[in-house]
Amino acid sequence: MKPVGLSKVPPRAPFRHILWSWCGGMLAIGLIALLAKASAFPLMMAPLGASAVLAFGVPDSPLAQPRNIVVGHAVSAFVGLVALSVFGDAWWVAGGAVATAIAAMQLTGTVHPPAGANPLLVIMTGAGWDFLFMPVIAGAALLALVAVGFNRFAARRAYPVYW
Repeated sequence: MKPVGLSKVPPRAPFRHILWSWCGGMLAIGLIALLAKASAFPLMMAPLGASAVLAFGVPDSPLAQPRNIVVGHAVSAFVGLVALSVFGDAWWVAGGAVATAIAAMQLTGTVHPPAGANPLLVIMTGAGWDFLFMPVIAGAALLALVAVGFNRFAARRAYPVYW
């Protein structure tokens, strides 16, 4: 008897899609890392790796669209910075900031799950307001631009689905 609400595990993605996803992720994160090293600007942050999974692994998902990547990261980091500035780094601030970031992304129609880590990064590192611009907005914008350019070359990929 099949449990209620459960369905079969989806099939594995075709090898071609996996290869394109690998190439896109390598290009995007590699380019951001190279630019960060060459310019000495902090463009890299861990949540961009998760953003690359969405942008190249499931490019047709609403969560992977450029608007969601850039604005979702910016909104979420902003929430974290406000929380840190107003409430400090008390244990409960992290949970409240992530919860508020989720709500803010839902209100703005820019839900992007990797961005949910931004308030944690802000609070755990005591980041300053410059964190919003470097690495958050600059890194997310670079990733989104690479995703738009790269996914247009990939066969059978229509990206972005919307702006």
